[in-house]
Amino acid sequence: MPPEEQERALVHSCKKQDRKGQHATFNRYSGKMMAVCRRYLGQGPDTEDALMEGFMKVFSKVETFNEVGSFEGWIRRIMVNECLMKIRKRGDIRTQDIEEVWDIGQPEDALMHLRTNEIEALIAELPPGYRTIFNLYAIEGYSHAEIADLLDISEGTSKSQLSRARAILQNQLITLQL
Repeated sequence: MPPEEQERALVHSCKKQDRKGQHATFNRYSGKMMAVCRRYLGQGPDTEDALMEGFMKVFSKVETFNEVGSFEGWIRRIMVNECLMKIRKRGDIRTQDIEEVWDIGQPEDALMHLRTNEIEALIAELPPGYRTIFNLYAIEGYSHAEIADLLDISEGTSKSQLSRARAILQNQLITLQL
């Protein structure tokens, strides 16, 4: 069965509250969604909680999935929102505007020599607020206006946090080149 049909079958079984379909859905997507949660929350109990709470929402809200776009993308948005709720609860996002912008130049070819897990490790080392905004902007593709709405911060805060995250990553890459 083609992947699109498999996904459609999972959606329909979940909408019927079929336990086997829910189990198959969890098995199919939990690894990818755990990676999403780790990218925002790092290692630890909050990460596992976000994953489990996210899947509980997936199964309880699956009726709202209108089958436009991918089921995986819909699940991913739920997981990101769960992570953001945990981050807000922990208070890991700075809410004041910071106008300072750091520019240290572009590290030449540093990314070309790193593996995906090495890049993910560098991102994981960012302070939680910087990491969250970097993930939302650079990986998930949210705009600064959307990030500001999601996190209840100003667009300026989003931009400055992204700028600082990039500066830290650039410094890490420069250090790796030495």
